[in-house]
Amino acid sequence: MTHAALARWLLALLCAAQGAGTAAIDLNRTHATNPRWPAHARFHLVWQVVSYAFLSLFEIALIFAPCPLQQPRFYLAAALAVIPMMSCLAAFFLRKIYGGSIFNRDGIAPMKIVVRGSELHIDLNLTAEAVALLSLIGIVALFRN
Repeated sequence: MTHAALARWLLALLCAAQGAGTAAIDLNRTHATNPRWPAHARFHLVWQVVSYAFLSLFEIALIFAPCPLQQPRFYLAAALAVIPMMSCLAAFFLRKIYGGSIFNRDGIAPMKIVVRGSELHIDLNLTAEAVALLSLIGIVALFRN
C-alpha cells in the first residue's frame, strides 16, 4: 500500500469518526434530549450533528469516488474535515464573549490532573479535537510523501 493510499484510508477513518463521534456524544440525554436545555438550543445542536454527519459522508465520497483529480479531492476532504475542529477551537477561545462553557454538569466530567499541587481540569472533547487536528496534520504529511 502506498503512502497516499494509506493516507486516504486514514483520512476516511478520521472523517467517519468525526461524524459518528459527534452523533454519539451529542445525541443523548446529556445534550440533545436534555430537558434542562432550551428547546431552541437542542434544535441547533441536532442541526449541527446532522450537518457534521453529512459533511463526513461527503468527505469520504471525495476521498474514494472513482473519478479524476484524486489529489485535489484529498486536500478538499482534509480542508473540510478541519472546519469542525477549528470551529470547536474558536468556540473554546470565544466562550467568554458569549457566556459558554466547555463543561456540562450533566455530561462527562472533566479529567482532573494534579501538576505541582495545582489541579487542572481537562475537557475530553477539547482533547479529542486537538488529537484529531494533530492526526490530520500527520495524515496530510503522509499523503505528501
